Amino acid sequence: MMQNAPTQKNTAQTLPDFKDGQARCHRYQDLIELFHKTFSESERTLLVKGEDEPIYIPAKTADNKHQIVFAHGYFASALHEIAHWCIAGKARRLLEDYGYWYCPDGRDAEQQAEFEKVEVKPQAIEWAFSLAAGKSFRVSTDNLNGAPVNAEKFQAAVKQQLTQYIDLGFPPRAQQFIEVLQTFYGTTDIKRLEVVNAI
Repeated sequence: MMQNAPTQKNTAQTLPDFKDGQARCHRYQDLIELFHKTFSESERTLLVKGEDEPIYIPAKTADNKHQIVFAHGYFASALHEIAHWCIAGKARRLLEDYGYWYCPDGRDAEQQAEFEKVEVKPQAIEWAFSLAAGKSFRVSTDNLNGAPVNAEKFQAAVKQQLTQYIDLGFPPRAQQFIEVLQTFYGTTDIKRLEVVNAI
């Protein structure tokens, strides 16, 4: 159990909740507010809606905050970028885009294999966030204009990583945000069985 669990639950409960019978909608504004209330002070980090490609921007000064910028107000993009942030260590979080070079759509087979290798963990965490938010999830090979990809193989790797996280534990910030999402969206704990049988 995380030390800050009671605070997390209180944080999420301070946000507007859905009335009985009202459909649960997935608004990026809720993610921004949940993230802000959970991490803006403790980690000096904000979640920001961007107009273009996602990017992580470290704070320039001690008075500023780091920014996780997600694409075009897409709910899934926000979850995915938060997942990357949850994996990045302290030193990486001081570098723009965590110091990684991104090879865009149009990758050859070798570049795609490297992309998938580094995407397994963040997509597994994104899947957990989606389950915690009661939202559907689809793995992304993100290479429409490149070499053909084996989406089933990549999906299996992401699923295996997610079941490993369920069995052995998520990174601390990921676990913290999963609990916040579960409280806000009223979902239950993520079960290994539902993941194994999913997709």
